[in-house]
Amino acid sequence: MPRREQLEAMLADDPTDVFLNYALAMQLISDGDSAGGVARLERVMKLDPSYVPAYFQSAQALAQSDTDRSCELLRIGIDRAHANGDRHAVEEMNGLLAQLGG
Repeated sequence: MPRREQLEAMLADDPTDVFLNYALAMQLISDGDSAGGVARLERVMKLDPSYVPAYFQSAQALAQSDTDRSCELLRIGIDRAHANGDRHAVEEMNGLLAQLGG
């Protein structure tokens, strides 16, 4: 069974599992479905607003197609990362934000 189908099957049992939703989002992006991946990452952010990787990955996926939204997500993610004490994430997101001109 392909990884995507495995993740979807596991999510059928627990649709609010943050890590499984994140894993499915990353699989969708890896499979070339950026829109589906971003939608799933937005679900992750709703389930757990402090899950910093979702902001960074969403911003990366949107960087080419929607710079404004990407920068918005980075700013939110930076705030969340500061609150979590995650300096590495802050630096990564600040770097991408600078590249995007935000």
